[in-house]
Amino acid sequence: MNFLVLVNIAKTHLLARLKQSITAALGVTFGIGTFIILVSFMTGLNNLLDGLILNRTPHIHLYNQITPSVRQPAELINPTHSSLVIVHSIKPKKVQARMYNALPLIDFLRKDERVIGATPQVKAQVFYVSGSIELNGIINGVDIMEENRLFNVGDYIVQGNPKDLSRTDNGIIIGAGIAKKMSVHLGDKIQVTSAAGDIFPLKIVGIYQSGLAEIDDIQSYANLKITQTILRQGDNYITDINIKLHDIELAAGMAKKLADQFKVTAVDIKSANAQFETGTSIRNMITYSVSVALLIVAGFGIYNILNMLIYEKMNDIAILKATGFSGNDVRWVFMLQAMFIGVAGGIAGLVVGYFVSVVIDNAPFETQALPTIKTFPVNFNVLFYVVGIVFALATTFVAGLLPANRAKKIDPVEILRGQ
Repeated sequence: MNFLVLVNIAKTHLLARLKQSITAALGVTFGIGTFIILVSFMTGLNNLLDGLILNRTPHIHLYNQITPSVRQPAELINPTHSSLVIVHSIKPKKVQARMYNALPLIDFLRKDERVIGATPQVKAQVFYVSGSIELNGIINGVDIMEENRLFNVGDYIVQGNPKDLSRTDNGIIIGAGIAKKMSVHLGDKIQVTSAAGDIFPLKIVGIYQSGLAEIDDIQSYANLKITQTILRQGDNYITDINIKLHDIELAAGMAKKLADQFKVTAVDIKSANAQFETGTSIRNMITYSVSVALLIVAGFGIYNILNMLIYEKMNDIAILKATGFSGNDVRWVFMLQAMFIGVAGGIAGLVVGYFVSVVIDNAPFETQALPTIKTFPVNFNVLFYVVGIVFALATTFVAGLLPANRAKKIDPVEILRGQ
């Protein structure tokens, strides 16, 4: 039978029961629209939370961990003698926390094709002093422009600019918690006292807020040179090296190799944030599970409507078969109806999902913990829309297949005889 004839018959059936057809299409629209809204918002939120940790965390962190010697001197005396040596209250040697040959190691890492960048860091324990207020804290001596390029430090600076620190030798970017506790502002001077008792007046050129109070209350950024001066050290004094890779999956293996090759402590990002990564995986699993459930529910709605439609169209089916239409032709009529409903409802669902997502994306979202975030996070990934329309067509196809096969097997003689 001519396929266009079957299309016209399917269209006539849908228009004859317009309210029922619209109801079926709205079921698909609701399922697909809710899927788009939910998956876009939840993955956007997950990306935001991941960014708070992963974007500013080095893929590999190298440092020199000071630990007690594995074998104590007492154990080295007459090692062949079968005696028992017990050493209490073991203390590590008095050595510096610096990394040896750090500058050549940085040059080596920067030449590695797997590495986006490697930046040095100097950590200094200090006291922030303003009047009679003293706070314990840590100054991170960094190359601020490289730190901003690799770890997006500028995204968390609420006052000032990373360039201001690079242009000011005695500048400092302090955490919002420090600024609040000490009642200091942009442009003020703050005194920093080192562990050796040296006092350094530094100019506040920026205030940052990371969203983690325990960091904002103690941590600050300064230039490498001034931090080395605070510690009474030279230009080659480096305590940490932060590395960012092109492929985060290489971090674990590369960290182990660097630790063995250069005798340093190397921590990869997955080991440092294992619990956070597990939480992200669970949130994604819940998001996709709920989204798929919505689409399946919509498919059952279509099945029920098409099933009822067959019972209402028994006479039409009998007439079609009596006038020469085969069982396959009848099946195609009902399959086409299901596909029309799927296409119309799927496209409408994508449109509704997109516009609601845009509304959410522009809805104001302000919190003191995340001052740089002004609206709710939404992920407009094209893949979600492709999955949505494919799933709409697949569910309507499956939902229409069983009723269509039933219509194919109807005996027109029995129906006409009953009339």
